[in-house]
Amino acid sequence: MKKLNKILAMSMAALMTMSLASCYQAPASSGAASTGGDTASTGDTASTGGDAASGEVVTLKWVSVGNGQPSNYDAWLEQINPYLEEKIGVNLDMQIVSWGDWDNRRSVIVNTAGEYDILFTNMNTYVNDITIGAFKDITELVQTATPDLYASIPEDYWEACYVGGKLYAVPSYKDSSISEYLVWDKELAESTGFTIPESIDMKDLGTLTETLTAMKDSKGEASFPMNQNGATWVAFEYDNLGTGLLPIGVRYDDKNAKVVSVLEQEDIQASLDTFHEWYQAGIINSDAATKPEENNYKPCSVAQGWSGAAVTTWGPNMGVEAAATKLGPTIVSNDTVRGSMSCISANCANPEKALQLLELVNTDSYVRDLLYYGVQGDDWDYTDDSKEWVHRNNTNWTMAGYTQGSFFAVTPTDDFDFNQYDEVKELNENASPSVLLGFSLDTTNFKDQLTNCVAVYERYKGELLTGTRATDEIVPQIMSEMRAAGFDEIVAQCQEQVDAFLASNAG
Repeated sequence: MKKLNKILAMSMAALMTMSLASCYQAPASSGAASTGGDTASTGDTASTGGDAASGEVVTLKWVSVGNGQPSNYDAWLEQINPYLEEKIGVNLDMQIVSWGDWDNRRSVIVNTAGEYDILFTNMNTYVNDITIGAFKDITELVQTATPDLYASIPEDYWEACYVGGKLYAVPSYKDSSISEYLVWDKELAESTGFTIPESIDMKDLGTLTETLTAMKDSKGEASFPMNQNGATWVAFEYDNLGTGLLPIGVRYDDKNAKVVSVLEQEDIQASLDTFHEWYQAGIINSDAATKPEENNYKPCSVAQGWSGAAVTTWGPNMGVEAAATKLGPTIVSNDTVRGSMSCISANCANPEKALQLLELVNTDSYVRDLLYYGVQGDDWDYTDDSKEWVHRNNTNWTMAGYTQGSFFAVTPTDDFDFNQYDEVKELNENASPSVLLGFSLDTTNFKDQLTNCVAVYERYKGELLTGTRATDEIVPQIMSEMRAAGFDEIVAQCQEQVDAFLASNAG
């Protein structure tokens, strides 16, 4: 694969001049990190509690998303911080924002120079946040300061995170290709006479209407419930080019790499029509467009993952036996790799320490297990001294494991006779690459138009992706407003860069 910085490599240095002065302070202690502090007036960063050069302990604040702050968080800090302090001279202060609050909180944190050293990030906001100077360039530092971290993640995945020839994120080495699955309450689905298939194509979603109607009637509730995020997966076969704007993309297998208006494509409109039919039939809940949180139990839903997760995760989390149907192909693209990344604040006082922490998260199984499972002795424990298996005492831990780091450093649980991550690795290795894998989009010349189009889309996406409004009504409205905001200009400039990328690769 061609290196990303060979294509459209442009310096982002000018964009990194924006001051992002942080105001978080924590006491210089080796115990549990503080979650409050005084406001600094001279641009203090979140990294506090010591001088890294002097060997003192540094407290790093990591902000991520999940089901909120764990109830046993203090007990967890008492386990992880002494270990981190001994290994790398770091104490950790985690802030876990609930799913429903995440978009707003993340935006405020980034745009107001919020209090963090490390921030969970994904493809929806990554490029824009780099443009405003939020994240530190780690292109050289990640290799010199943390060579084991760099070696633990495939080169292609690092390349997928380059923007303008520079690297600003550590990708989570996980299901970094994307495989979508329909997840079923197996007993309920089969009680309707339905035989759960191993796989179906996206174009066949409409064939499920009869079964979902029967499931709805049986339970007396929506059988395909959604929250306000809706079916964000509907366009996963289109490469988003790193824009963070679902309505623009290139179909992953289009050798001509034509940049299109995704919402106006026949296959996408057919899926949107199906959602509207389901909404009208009560298969999708009537409050979907405004519902902030997802239901824990969903008779049928779509989730990114792997088939084994039906046994290990999806079913147990719902309290039922689950079955999975693969929905469409497995694809690897810049966006799939960017589905989970850890970015270091441009103002981080101790970026080497932040990278050393991420190195442990990705290579040290004990650190990884604490983050993934929770408090040892409460939420989980090793089954014996070999530490080859973990026994989970409960599933109450509220941190989202996929946001943290490598799946392949997680110790498997003893309740199954297989390691589910073997399937993940196989899916990654056999994924179909997007025609734009390795492409890096430069948004400099249309960043205002892109920002305006994103704002338009965000206003409508809840109604669009939950089927609340008819496709032939809402899509023209969205596209009219986005075109007035410069959508067609964005498409034209993206196409120029894509064509240059293809020409360079062909050469």
